[in-house]
Amino acid sequence: MADDWRNGGFGLYVHWPFCEAKCPYCDFNSHVSRNIDQKQWLACYLSELKRAAAETPDRVLNTIFFGGGTPSLMAPETVAAIIDEARALWHPANDMEITLEANPGSVEAGRFAAYGDAGVNRISMGVQALNDDDLRRLGRIHTVAEARAAFDIAHSCFDRVSFDLIYARQHQTLDTWRAELTEALAMAVDHLSLYQLTIEDGTAFGDRYALGKLRGLPEDDSAADMYLATQEICDAHGLPAYEVSNHARPGAESQHNLIYWRYGDYVGIGPGAHGRLTLNGHKYATETYLSPNTWLTAVAQGQGESSRTRLNRQDQGAEYLMMCMRLDEGLDIDRYMILSGRELPQRNLNSLVDLGMITLDENRLRATSNGRAVLNAVIRELLE
Repeated sequence: MADDWRNGGFGLYVHWPFCEAKCPYCDFNSHVSRNIDQKQWLACYLSELKRAAAETPDRVLNTIFFGGGTPSLMAPETVAAIIDEARALWHPANDMEITLEANPGSVEAGRFAAYGDAGVNRISMGVQALNDDDLRRLGRIHTVAEARAAFDIAHSCFDRVSFDLIYARQHQTLDTWRAELTEALAMAVDHLSLYQLTIEDGTAFGDRYALGKLRGLPEDDSAADMYLATQEICDAHGLPAYEVSNHARPGAESQHNLIYWRYGDYVGIGPGAHGRLTLNGHKYATETYLSPNTWLTAVAQGQGESSRTRLNRQDQGAEYLMMCMRLDEGLDIDRYMILSGRELPQRNLNSLVDLGMITLDENRLRATSNGRAVLNAVIRELLE
């Protein structure tokens, strides 16, 4: 078990907590601030990198992911310095993937070229909709024309560009989603993240929904039809789902996110970042302070980590199952048994096979297309 993390790899997640505006559907740890001391932030990131590397020496670093927030608001020099430090502290993989999230409103050609010079080799862009009315409803500050221009800039600077879209939006129909997704696929993309709109507590959308003021949301059956249409259209365009919400041409999958889904280890630094680390044969869940100012103060006093929880075997088995079952490749049954110390419930396995929700092939358990459509229910049965 001490080396189990090697089945997933080792990555670094860097959280930049700032955005130009807070989207009403977003429950991520993001904040709007007009005064950001990038030198202070860089010093704290570098301090946290050194602290994390001291605990994980001699590891090969497979990926770096700059998430947020809006990391494309970071100065290219800040990004470059973090990448350089990470390369010096760990052994960089020869094919290390370095991703930076971007919003179309923060994309400039010169800035993107500078990110490329810094070492970034993949961009993940938050487009969210190819319809100006829906972009306004989602609180986005860019237009479709700006999104297309930003994508073209990114594509001219980077070989790998992904973007996100949200479906099951207000007043959206199955036909309009089909047309929009087909339009997105015509933009020569090799990776798409396609998420159903969810209404989260504590967001502006959540407050409106509770008051009955969020009108035009599709019924459950309509949203399910959009999910099924998404699979059909992406399959036809050569971008099958390798994960429930992520589609890619073979070889273009997000290697960083695969570390999560394959239950590898990853360092999480920055306000609100989570991590999973195997240290001295034990797996730990790490968390950092949510508030940017609290995190900065904590790092100045020694570390930005707010908690570290040792995961028992049952926790590890459950986390591995919940993550790997999202993948088309599914779950390694022997690995699950080693992690959890228990077998999967045979009666529930048989029932799910009979219902056409899962397949068992040698030592792998996979959700079928029907099973992925109701994956949370499948996972509940497997964890019972």
